[in-house]
Amino acid sequence: MQRSVLIISLVFLTAAFAAAQKYAFVDSEYIRKNIPAFNRAQEQLESLSKQWEKEVADGYAVVEQMYKSYQNDVVLLSQEMKTKREEAIIARENEVKALQNKYFGMEGELFKKREELVKPIQDDILKAIKTIAAEGSYAAIFDTASGGNILFANPKFDISDQVLEKLGYKN
Repeated sequence: MQRSVLIISLVFLTAAFAAAQKYAFVDSEYIRKNIPAFNRAQEQLESLSKQWEKEVADGYAVVEQMYKSYQNDVVLLSQEMKTKREEAIIARENEVKALQNKYFGMEGELFKKREELVKPIQDDILKAIKTIAAEGSYAAIFDTASGGNILFANPKFDISDQVLEKLGYKN
């Protein structure tokens, strides 16, 4: 009997503790869109990406042209000339692939530039969220932009504007 009273008491205490927790959410996409430095960084990254994509596409166009020229001339070439042309095409294609990897690879220039431009802004956003969480004694703050399984969130618990204010932006 005493044991069941203890278990029931624990259940009620746990339920009361859980009910006392404060939760909030942010929309990180909304926050980022309202930070001019983030928008400038995104534009700069997009511009670099387009420039590098064109450079890589031009390189592949050269490879394609080299291959078409080779196909047109193949009947007239000696075996030695065929081999040299094939090696030249393969070498050029490898150069273009290396360039593509240099720009767009896992540790490529675009990744590094994104780290340089965007990561400090994201770190500031996270720091502001953590500060607000500590000041407001929030148990958890969810991000609705991350595609989580939040089916409904009451707008009165959205602290996105509070995060923007903490970062020095008004919306």
